[in-house]
Formats: sequence, C-alpha cells, structure tokens
Amino acid sequence: MPLASLIVTVVLAHCAYGGARLNISLAALDAGATPVTIGALMSLFAALPMLLGITAGKLVDRVGVRLPMTAGVALLIVAVSIPGLAPGLPALFACTAGCGAGFMLFQLCAQHMVGEMSSEEDRRDNFGWLALGFATSNFVGPTVAGLGIDHYGHAMTFLILAGFAVASLVLLVAHLSGLTHTPHAPAAAPRSAWALLRDAELRRVMVVSGLLASAWDLFVFVTPIYGTSIGLNATTIGLILASFAAATFTVRLVLPVLSRMVREWTLITATFAIAFVAFVLFPTVETVPLLSSIAFFLGLGLGATQPSIMALVYAAAPAGRAGEAVGLRTVVLNASHTVLPLLFGGLGAALGMTPVFWSMAAVLAGGGWFANRRRAAVQQ
Repeated sequence: MPLASLIVTVVLAHCAYGGARLNISLAALDAGATPVTIGALMSLFAALPMLLGITAGKLVDRVGVRLPMTAGVALLIVAVSIPGLAPGLPALFACTAGCGAGFMLFQLCAQHMVGEMSSEEDRRDNFGWLALGFATSNFVGPTVAGLGIDHYGHAMTFLILAGFAVASLVLLVAHLSGLTHTPHAPAAAPRSAWALLRDAELRRVMVVSGLLASAWDLFVFVTPIYGTSIGLNATTIGLILASFAAATFTVRLVLPVLSRMVREWTLITATFAIAFVAFVLFPTVETVPLLSSIAFFLGLGLGATQPSIMALVYAAAPAGRAGEAVGLRTVVLNASHTVLPLLFGGLGAALGMTPVFWSMAAVLAGGGWFANRRRAAVQQ
C-alpha cells in the first residue's frame, strides 16, 4: 500500500475518532454529566487499549496487518454510529469503549506498516508524514464535530463522523492486497513484552512518550469542560481544539528540516518546556483569541516529538518484535489515559479546572528534568 494512500486512510479514520471524542464530551455535558462522569468516559477510551495493546502488537507481528486493520476500522464505524442511532449516556459509554479498541488496533497497524516499509534513513521522515496526517485529522475532526453539533445536534453529528470511518474502510479494502500479510515474528517460546523494558533506551522513550501523550490527552479532555464552564459554544470549543491541531500540522510540515538541525532528546526536552508554560497559562485566560493562541503554542510543542519518539521505539525494538514494542507503547500511553481523566475529573469536580491544569504542569516539569538529563548524556 503506498504511503500516501495509507495516510489518507488514517486521516479519514482519525477524523471519526477525534470528532467523536469532542462530541462525546459535549453530549455528556448536555445530558448533565459531571466532570467525574466525563472523566470515566474519557478513561474508557483508553481502558481496552491498555489491556489489549500488547496482545494486539503480538498479533500483528504474527499475522500481519490486513485482518487487524480492517477489523479495527469496522469496529470504529459501529462504535461511532451507536450514539447516533440510540442517544443517551449508555450509548456514549459503548461508543468510547468501541472507539478506543477499534482505533487502537487500526493505529497500531498503520504505525507498524510505516516502520516496515521504511529504511533506517527515511523512517523518521515517513513517521513525520504519518504524523502530519494525524495533525490534519486533529484539525478536521473537532471542527466538523463542533459545527455539526451546533447545526444538526449530537446524534446526527455522530452519524456524519461515522461516514468518515466508512470512507476509510472503503479505501482500505481497495488496497487490501497491498497490505503486509506475512508473519514477522520468529517461532519461539512465549516471551514477556515487559522484558523489552530491560533495554534502557526503550525504557526512557516509554517514559517520555507516556508523559507527553498524557499532556495531549488531558488537554483534549479538559478543554471542552473548561470552555463550557466559561460559556463557550461547541463550535468555539471545536475551533480552539482545531487551533491546537493546526499547530501540530504546521510544525510537522517543517519537521524534515527541523529534525536535521535538532537532535531527538533536545527536541523532547524543548517540548516539555513548551507544554509546561501552556498548561500554566491556559486556565488564567477566558478570551477566545488568547485560548486559541495558547492552544496553538502547545500544539507546536507536542506535535514536534511524535515522529522522533516512534523512530526511537522502532530502532530500539528487537528484530521481529516491532509490533510488540509499539503495542507496549500503546499500553503505557493508555494506562495514563485511563488513570488521568479519572484522577483529574475528580480533582476538577472538587476544586475546579485550574488545579487540573497546574497539576499537569508540575508533572511536565518533572518530565522535562528527566529528558534534559538524557539530552545532556547523549551530547557528551
């Protein structure tokens, strides 16, 4: 499957996923849900990926991506359609569980395909192109969701978003014969994926990847709650999130040049600094231009590191276990995605949104210290 076709397939599926995340938050708020309930919904996005990530990675190593990738986008279609056909909180919980599991499987396959089709020299650039696709859908999905909610309501918006996932499945099926379907993992006794963490570099990458992904996920989770609390409508909240996505798109356009000028751990350290400042400032303002500007600033930082992190993961993975390593990263990321919304949802319900943002800023400060130590060691 050509890289360009793969990226378009990813963009379409991720539009459905990202738009559904915003729609679920706002639909729950409209139904009178508390921040704790919304935190539970957002945690459910990550619960099944956390439990199934390693198993999914081993499956991809063993059988290839054809069946898992198709099954993942099919599950995404069903999940996003459920609250469109049967609105209500139970449907939202079913949607979050299905979206989380389906998109995890789809995304893991897409990342594995990029790694497999790339040489060591062009792997980071190819992951950069994939990340650019995600940045595009991060902009389109929330924008479509926000406009759809204000004009057609939550239920119809879910069905519109499901249409994006259907288009992704159609394109995927059209290129099915081009998907890798050869087993990659060598025959061997069962091995523990956690043993991969004995590699010091892979362990470091997992730590910073989890922290930065937590910052990304928390921002997407709390922005609709904070925006609603200060009187913003769905379209405006969607545009603030789209500003964040536009920044990730912008920075990824220049990543091929930037990556040749700045080493991986220097870029990761700078990202922690940018995210720290953004999380400190965001809850102190209420005007849309300033909120959008801070969201854009945060997007510049968080959007710059994903290709470098994925390249580091793939380079550190043992032969035949790349899918497993990506699956392990999925587990690490989704463990934080599961815990943080519940933790910060309860904190937000008790104390308001400002302590939520500032608590994450403190975590990012610690992550920046950790990354800077590795940056200094690499440069010696």
